[in-house]
Amino acid sequence: MRLLIDTHALLWFLEGNEQVPRPMRALIDGDRNQIIVSAATGWEIATKHRLGKLPSAEPIASDIEANLLRLGFDVLPITMRHAQHAGALPGEHRDPFDRMLAAQAQLEGLVIISGDRVFDGFGVKRLW
Repeated sequence: MRLLIDTHALLWFLEGNEQVPRPMRALIDGDRNQIIVSAATGWEIATKHRLGKLPSAEPIASDIEANLLRLGFDVLPITMRHAQHAGALPGEHRDPFDRMLAAQAQLEGLVIISGDRVFDGFGVKRLW
C-alpha cells in the first residue's frame, strides 16, 4: 500500500510516541508498504521548528530529506498540479499543509496516515 504520512504522525512515530496506534506503527515500520512524506511536511516541520513550536523535532529538522531517506521513506515533491488542486479544494479548512496533503493524496491515489479527521472532509482515504 502507498501511504502518505501526516506531519504529526511522522513526528510521533519517530519519537516513539504512544499516540500512534500500534496498527499504524506496524504499517509504517513494516516492509510491505511504501511510506511517502510530502515536501509539504518538510516545509511544515522546518517552519514550526523555526518558530519554536517543535523543539523536539531538532533531530529530523537539521536535514529532513536525508533523515527520511535514511529511514527508507520516499519524498513526494510538490508540483504545480498539486498546488492548483490544493488551492481549488472546497471547504473552509485553511491550513495550507493539510490542503496540500489532501490534494496529493487525491491526485496520487494515496492513503493518508493521520489522526486528524479534517482529511475526511476532503474525501481522501485515511487510516488511524
